[in-house]
Amino acid sequence: MASAKIDPMHQFVIQPIAPLNVGGYDVSFTNSALWMLLALVVIFSFMSLGMKRQLVPGRWQMAVEEVTGFINSMAGATIGPEGKKFVPLLFSLFTFILVANFLGLLPLALIPGVHPFTSTSHFSVTGILAIISFSIVLIVGFWRHGLHFFSLFIPSGVPWYMAAFLFPIELISFLVRPFSLGLRLFVAMFAGHILMEVFGSFIVTGFNGGAVGWGVGILSMVFIIFVSALEILVCLIQAYVFTLLTAVYLNDAVNLH
Repeated sequence: MASAKIDPMHQFVIQPIAPLNVGGYDVSFTNSALWMLLALVVIFSFMSLGMKRQLVPGRWQMAVEEVTGFINSMAGATIGPEGKKFVPLLFSLFTFILVANFLGLLPLALIPGVHPFTSTSHFSVTGILAIISFSIVLIVGFWRHGLHFFSLFIPSGVPWYMAAFLFPIELISFLVRPFSLGLRLFVAMFAGHILMEVFGSFIVTGFNGGAVGWGVGILSMVFIIFVSALEILVCLIQAYVFTLLTAVYLNDAVNLH
């Protein structure tokens, strides 16, 4: 029975694949870096297959056009006419997060010695993505408006004595954005994988028990099917929400709304 126990936190452990130390800093190539690299390979392969300009579009070309059209529509509806400038950024964020999320759901654990890794289940990854998005928002805001960008934190038509009160509140709310942006994605992926691992452990331990254990195992198997379907939906929704919020923040920087 002891061998059937599963540690739900083991799937999040970052392990070095190629240890490397430079100047006293650990810059080892890890399993997290490997799965992020695999996500990039999948994205580049997807784009390469869809970049073939055919008179009659094939499946890959239609798929790429659907994704780029979706991001282009999001940028236009959220940011406005200038949204097209940010389509490459939004497309990169959406596809990377989506592919990284889905790679972590691959049932590779069925193969002995192979375990999928969800890089977006680590705040160090989602936090960096959020910082990149937020930094671009700041750069765009100050580049276009200079110090007038600070007017974003003072609602129009507010008296000066109320503005002095609202300004720090709006500023703090603005500065919290990258934290909430990265935390939302991290928590969703982390919690979902924990839940799947727990139900998986119930299945293993249940089928190694008696009649009651088999009942628990079968019930857990039914639950994990629904949880897996929900997790697929969460992977898609979280990629969409992260990208949409980035577009909303860019709209604030461009149009000072």
